[in-house]
Amino acid sequence: MLDFRKSLLLLAILCVVGSVASAQVVTPAFQCTANAGVTPLVRAEGLAELVGDVVLNCNGGTPTPAGELVPQVNVRIFLNVNVTSWLLDGAWNEAILAIDDPAPADQTACPGDACSIVGVGTAGGVNYANEVNVFQGTWISPNQVEWLGVPIDPPGTVGTRIIRITNIRANANQLGVSGTLIPSSISMFISATGTTSIPINNPTQVVAFVQDGMTFSIVGTRNFLQCESAGAAGNFCGADLFLRYQENFATAFKTRGTGPGGTLQPQRTFGAIFNTETGFYNPSLSNNHNIGAAGAASQGTRLLARFAGVPTGLTLRVWTVSGSCAVPDITSTNVAWRVNDADSVGAGGGPTTTAEYRAVGVSGGAGSSTWEITVADPFNNDSVYFAVDVAYTANTTAGVPALGTATVNGSYAPLSTVVLASATAPRPRFFDDSTAIDLFTVNSCATNLLWPFVTNQAGFDTGMVISNTSEDPFGTATQEGACTIHYYGYTTGGGAAPAPVDTPVVPAGQHAVWTLSSGGTVLTGGGTIAAAPGFQGYVIAHCNFQFAHGYAFISDVGATRLAQGYLALVMDGVANTVPRSGSESEPLGQ
Repeated sequence: MLDFRKSLLLLAILCVVGSVASAQVVTPAFQCTANAGVTPLVRAEGLAELVGDVVLNCNGGTPTPAGELVPQVNVRIFLNVNVTSWLLDGAWNEAILAIDDPAPADQTACPGDACSIVGVGTAGGVNYANEVNVFQGTWISPNQVEWLGVPIDPPGTVGTRIIRITNIRANANQLGVSGTLIPSSISMFISATGTTSIPINNPTQVVAFVQDGMTFSIVGTRNFLQCESAGAAGNFCGADLFLRYQENFATAFKTRGTGPGGTLQPQRTFGAIFNTETGFYNPSLSNNHNIGAAGAASQGTRLLARFAGVPTGLTLRVWTVSGSCAVPDITSTNVAWRVNDADSVGAGGGPTTTAEYRAVGVSGGAGSSTWEITVADPFNNDSVYFAVDVAYTANTTAGVPALGTATVNGSYAPLSTVVLASATAPRPRFFDDSTAIDLFTVNSCATNLLWPFVTNQAGFDTGMVISNTSEDPFGTATQEGACTIHYYGYTTGGGAAPAPVDTPVVPAGQHAVWTLSSGGTVLTGGGTIAAAPGFQGYVIAHCNFQFAHGYAFISDVGATRLAQGYLALVMDGVANTVPRSGSESEPLGQ
């Protein structure tokens, strides 16, 4: 009987302890864990690059009792570079905070500066699909954005509350490209304070890696001759030159939006990856601060060519759409069209849809052309090519075209110096880190001849000839011009060499003939060539026509005992070389 009583007592004690333990079960505290969604590569040239989203997955806490106001939270983010998200109304910008990733049909923006929500007191808390769930940020300082008074209802032990931060643009150019194998990274730190405490695990997240976005080069650089008309290519395959823009990672070139031809369309699904210059964009949203424009890019990726040093008297034209016959082993899946009415840094205007050559407006030797990506392949490192045509009708008598070398800078566009958040600067926009490279050169139609030794001393004399051989049976356009004869050496007794002498114009198929002792003339052309009596040394003649050849005949006076003849050396190079004379002529074997 005593054992039975002891058993009952023990059972009663166990029941009491069990009920006390049950009463002491505590709901886990409300806390969030930060995660970077997808960490993209961004362009080191970019001043307004879209970085990846950050998502807070929040659990625990006690759902707000029915009829009571949901606790409000201030959320602030900090980047390690400037935030350059678009300012829409004063400090109100395009940065978005969304709760529970509402579907497009359920998205409702907070209509004013702050919003309140009433609790429902049930497990899982408020159903945000039926409440305001999209909140607009304000720009606080160069690297900070804040959302004030965001009502966040703890979900308790049922489900997860999702807080997403999106549409953050950053100045990637502040970091530049890392000097190590590991790329520079853009980081975001998140703070949440208010009427309720929200501890955040892993509050610092990497939201972008920075890499050079593009490499620019030229395919088919060549020289032109002033005396030979050029250009008038009928299509881009007839061009001599191509500008090549190579993306350095597969998403470095993007369209503006997802519509036909890369046009702007709503992008209203939170967490979706669109691979466009536009972020989350729902024009159906409305509030007091233009939130319906949030996320919209002002243009797709643009590519800029800035020309300088363009010689006068020629027309520089570019093909309006990308494509190349010059590199047949590369098939580009990206497409770009020339932008009508873009300014000199690539801003403004819109893409054309007509494939043709368009003249580049050149003033003072400078001009520019801009193209915009309208089709982009996010799974292929690609290049786009733009044909360049140089056209002119030769008129050497008038000096048309002028001599000189044109250069080009290739870069992203629009170029900008705006490195902070702005209400007016384009999105995206880029820093100019380009360098000028030679595009083409217009060379003179000249020949430079060298006679290594001539003499009119010690009883010797030298006869000299320059022939204009531009007249031939091959249909070559004939040329004519004068020659300037330069003497290097000394005269009898150590006197100075004669000053340079100009010949009369040498017509095609004719010859300038003279001796050092007596001078000479142009056969059938008339005029005189001054003598250089007593000279000994070498001679260089610069002739203003392309196909000049020379001959020298050295003998004793009267040519009774000794004589020697030789061809003058042509000092110039062939096409696409740069000889010391800077001219292209006809360096035949000597």
